[in-house]
Amino acid sequence: MAFDLAARTVVGSPPVIVGRLHVDRMPAALPSTLLDAALRGALLALLLLLAFVLGRDRPRLPAARAGVALTLGLGVQVIGSAPMFEALVPWFWQAPLVAVSVGNGVLFWVFVQALFDDDFSLRPLHVVAWIAVAVLAAFNCAAGAGGAPMLAPVTMSLQRAVPLVFAVLAALAAVAHWREDLVEKRRRLRVFIVVTGVGYSVGMLAVRLVSPHGRLSELSATMDVAMLLAIVAVVTWRMVRLAGSDLFPVAQVPAAMPMVVPEDASPPPAEPSPIEPLPVEEIATPAPADLPAPPPSEAGPTPQPDPELAADLAEDRLAESLQHVMAVDRAYRSEDLSIASLAARLSVPEYRLRRLINQRLGHRNFSAFVNGFRLAEAMAALADLAKRDLPVLTIALTAGFQSIGPFNRAFKVATGLTPTEFRKQKLAES
Repeated sequence: MAFDLAARTVVGSPPVIVGRLHVDRMPAALPSTLLDAALRGALLALLLLLAFVLGRDRPRLPAARAGVALTLGLGVQVIGSAPMFEALVPWFWQAPLVAVSVGNGVLFWVFVQALFDDDFSLRPLHVVAWIAVAVLAAFNCAAGAGGAPMLAPVTMSLQRAVPLVFAVLAALAAVAHWREDLVEKRRRLRVFIVVTGVGYSVGMLAVRLVSPHGRLSELSATMDVAMLLAIVAVVTWRMVRLAGSDLFPVAQVPAAMPMVVPEDASPPPAEPSPIEPLPVEEIATPAPADLPAPPPSEAGPTPQPDPELAADLAEDRLAESLQHVMAVDRAYRSEDLSIASLAARLSVPEYRLRRLINQRLGHRNFSAFVNGFRLAEAMAALADLAKRDLPVLTIALTAGFQSIGPFNRAFKVATGLTPTEFRKQKLAES
């Protein structure tokens, strides 16, 4: 799903004047031209559908906005990279479309970050990167109409590096915190985007580098749009299915603070062990001869256990064990706590624990789940009169945060106050 962003224009190539189309620039065969046009039309329709779905379902989310911008940018790229368009329009007038097409690499990187990071926010760096890449591409395209400037080798090398650089950055963004992602369908989408995005970008970059003047042949252009159509079709199908459930958060509502058992509280009483039935051979039963045989009509099949009920009971037990390990044993205090180590501690497969935290407890990210317990302990300590002289840093480190910066940011998001402001407010109320 990364895109063909390599040099669509080569500095020094002759300009093409509208109305003076040379025969060797025309598409060679009408059937292949019609096929290319049909593929591009289908791709444009899918891109518009994807933009509509993203804008309709989650218009305020950064991922949806980045997705709409990316799909519209891809639409411009599909039109501008058509062989007929490249042949008819002078390169100088193609500069805006080329700028948008090359800038799609930055948009793809931003989209991947926003899609897989629920706390993502657009930063000035993203805007500056897109503007820089777009200006570079537009300069190269416009300069190609007026001859080769001295900086042409440098600027064209930079433009050729754009797709590879941002494909790698997008892949790193998709892989980052992959194990902490609790949404199973989104985890699978990460793998698809990494494989297809990087593969497509690198493959098409290699094709353009070996093509004369960096232009795709008619066959290569058709294969290019066909591959992009296949990728966009899969992504559109998945997003149409996931847009209202797993892909995006349902609502930006802060999760309730979990309950943590105070350290000075007496431990909860141990649950009575279940009464084990006596072995069958130890139960005194009458001799078979003394038992009347049941009538044939009263004998029925042995009742079978309900699999769904058994699964629900198993999930209930796992939820209780998880709550005990986190709230009583304070596993969250471990700095290197991971979904794998917690699953091993509970003796369950990772996928079961991930599904429980996501579907039953409503968390989409493991770090957010763990930080909820850490914040609950820190808030209790900050509101405790007996700990009013304890430094905030000590409270943060004791709760499991590795430094004061992440603690302050997480605390501000959860409460709207800094830890110091929260402490003053709570102690004043005491």
